[in-house]
Amino acid sequence: MAGLIGAFSGLWWLLVALLPLLYLQRRLHAEIISVFLLLTRRQSVALAVFSILFFPGVLVHELSHWLMAGVLRVRTGRIWLIPELLPDGKLRLGYVETSRVDPLRDGLIGAAPLLGGGALVAFAGLTRLNLDSLWRSLVLEQGDAFFETLREIYTRPDFWLWFYLLFVISSMMLPSETDRRAWLPVAIFSGILLGIAFLAGAGSWLIASLLPPVNAVFNAAAAVFGISVLVHILFLLPVFLLRRLLNRLTGLEVAQ
Repeated sequence: MAGLIGAFSGLWWLLVALLPLLYLQRRLHAEIISVFLLLTRRQSVALAVFSILFFPGVLVHELSHWLMAGVLRVRTGRIWLIPELLPDGKLRLGYVETSRVDPLRDGLIGAAPLLGGGALVAFAGLTRLNLDSLWRSLVLEQGDAFFETLREIYTRPDFWLWFYLLFVISSMMLPSETDRRAWLPVAIFSGILLGIAFLAGAGSWLIASLLPPVNAVFNAAAAVFGISVLVHILFLLPVFLLRRLLNRLTGLEVAQ
């Protein structure tokens, strides 16, 4: 049992990183929009400033869809990067028009922002900001090493550029509800195939051959999400405090 749990360690770490990221992303976006609303008192202006702030992340998100569609030979229409407030009150920051295709290619196109954004997050977080060393010293409770690494990262001349790009790209790399529309049928079909393979006696071969690389992919994704969680936490506290200060100064509250 312990061996099986270890074989799926990447999946457990992925869930540990992904679930907090889903909460932090939504909470931080709500806090940022609240700050802009309190400063401008106009929803249209607040949403416009929010869109400008996250534009690099939106650009990476939509270009990832477009590039994946090209690789899979799926016809694309226009790329739209101008924010729109939908009738249900949701803000759509952009989209790419694609032709209707089979669920597999549709699912891969929907997952493209995770791949493209995740690669950029890993590049920025690991090679430019050295966040893996920061996380390792935090986990191992090495206080001196943690603050020394933090000081070294912060004093880099390009720190704010990479930190900003890391934040907006990681905050926009999660697929939207529309992006995930083909995931369920693909997951069901894959589950059926795996079930047939196990019933046919190929279960041991699948576990020995496929599980290690799949687990490695899960571990890599967990590392990317972990970096994103760390960055969102660092942003959330000052934005939350700023929003509370504006609440006191203006006497206004924004429903979240």
